[in-house]
Amino acid sequence: MKIIRSARELETGGRKVSLAIGFFDGVHLGHQQVIRQTILDARQQEGISLVVTFDRHPAEVIAPDRVPPLIYDQQQRVEAIRALGADALLLLPFDEAFSQMDGESFIRGLVRDLGRIHSICVGEDFVFGHKRSGNVQLLSRLGQELRFTAHGLEAVSLGQAAVSSTRIREAIRQGQLDLASQMLGRDYSLAGTVIAGDQIGRKLGFPTANLEVQGRVTPPHGVYAAHACLAGQTLRAAVNIGMRPTMREPAPKLHVEAHLLDFTGDVYGQALELFFVQKLREEQRFPSVEALTSQINADVTKVRELFATKDCS
Repeated sequence: MKIIRSARELETGGRKVSLAIGFFDGVHLGHQQVIRQTILDARQQEGISLVVTFDRHPAEVIAPDRVPPLIYDQQQRVEAIRALGADALLLLPFDEAFSQMDGESFIRGLVRDLGRIHSICVGEDFVFGHKRSGNVQLLSRLGQELRFTAHGLEAVSLGQAAVSSTRIREAIRQGQLDLASQMLGRDYSLAGTVIAGDQIGRKLGFPTANLEVQGRVTPPHGVYAAHACLAGQTLRAAVNIGMRPTMREPAPKLHVEAHLLDFTGDVYGQALELFFVQKLREEQRFPSVEALTSQINADVTKVRELFATKDCS
């Protein structure tokens, strides 16, 4: 999948282009339906399937105080879209100037830069452009004029409700990770870059990889058994999510710390992805560092036992 930053970078060779447009946080079942329709349209025309998305959530620019915590970081979104088989991804920089562009100008600009557009596919409730001026009705009107087909696909339902990024975020917050995985169409994972911590885990005898998760939705605080994917390896891990109350930090903040079992090496700056297998216990404050260390040792033992049991099943 080719990644471009401007529509003019796409080398079409005169072929028609089919577009899917959206932010696609989570690339969930509903998003997959939109992207797969675009890929189908392109194949039928021997054309190019192009997914159009943005380098940040539009609310970061339009309404910074109302930015939702994201399910995926940018790299996870890109990889999930790649896995669906799109030919190209247009990753547009969403800045203040871009936010002032109305929906019609946005679409006309894509037509101008891409040439022959066969179809544009979005979710039925998708809105875009300055003051939400773009929607399926606008796409249909412009399609008649500019000779492309507009698809506004209905939401995918699971149970009694539509699959949406908002619903998935709530499931993750509540610890309903199986439900989140069902709506994502793949196992839920939390990924990010390993950042330098304060070395407390190392001092306690359990070094941890600290994940950068600012702006992300996370599972409930507690200790988890997890699989950790690092540089092509799949490792077992004991993961703590929480505020580390025992350490009584002057400015407590959320920590996501993974103790990678039977692993040594420098992981700073690397991408780490966590797949949660089971929650072991709630976060709690211990009366002393010694008591905390004893509990961490018990947690690691439990993780080993859990995976040993799974290996035998």
